[in-house]
Amino acid sequence: MTTTPTDGVAVLEGMYAAEARYLAAGGPGRADFAELAPYFSEDVVLHQAEGLPYGGTWRGHRGMERFFTAMSRTWESFAMVEQRFLSPGEPLVVLTQVRARARKTGRRIGFPILQTVVVEGGLITEVRPFYWDTAAVADACAIPGSDA
Repeated sequence: MTTTPTDGVAVLEGMYAAEARYLAAGGPGRADFAELAPYFSEDVVLHQAEGLPYGGTWRGHRGMERFFTAMSRTWESFAMVEQRFLSPGEPLVVLTQVRARARKTGRRIGFPILQTVVVEGGLITEVRPFYWDTAAVADACAIPGSDA
């Protein structure tokens, strides 16, 4: 990316496209976080629900790179099949329908994610995803009788 768009929706559309390419390529070792980095501020904060396999608070570019590594380890496929921008103002609100396949179990699951995203100066500074059912997502990723 040679220029940084300043329109929040354009920033998110670019980041989502880069994220899809990163995950489709197989994540770390097969894809490079450098394609995603220009969309995030150096002090970005991502808040994921604790009940998810990649739950927790992820900070900065190093945190985001670790988050995308955790996502790649969790999901064999993760397709954002439909996205609607519900609010183009601050924060942006995006509803995404996901179709995913868990890497460990091979289970397929579909679920919605509602995200609030703050974009300042053409960079994403904060992301808060809200999953409809974190327990169903965690269950799809867990092997019965294991702790993970």
